[in-house]
Amino acid sequence: MAVKKATHVLSDQEQIDAISKRVKRAQGQLGAVARMLEEGRNCDEIVIQMSAVSKAINTAAFTLISASLKECIVEGKTDSDAVTAKLQKLFLSLA
Repeated sequence: MAVKKATHVLSDQEQIDAISKRVKRAQGQLGAVARMLEEGRNCDEIVIQMSAVSKAINTAAFTLISASLKECIVEGKTDSDAVTAKLQKLFLSLA
């Protein structure tokens, strides 16, 4: 028996824009990390910058998951067991 996979594409443009902004910020911060390494900068400064990258990416991921969850609950058009399993897997991947 084939298991139906829960799939969802975020449709809230405001959330998409916010997530995209965070990802672009993280991309810039990651570039700064590479430059800092190449320049031989202080390890403490580099780790702080890496922490900022991590926080930006995690915040973007949690925002994406929560926005998708909201849409799935409001729309109610997907298999709730499959959605629950998929969201659990996504949250655990960030742990």
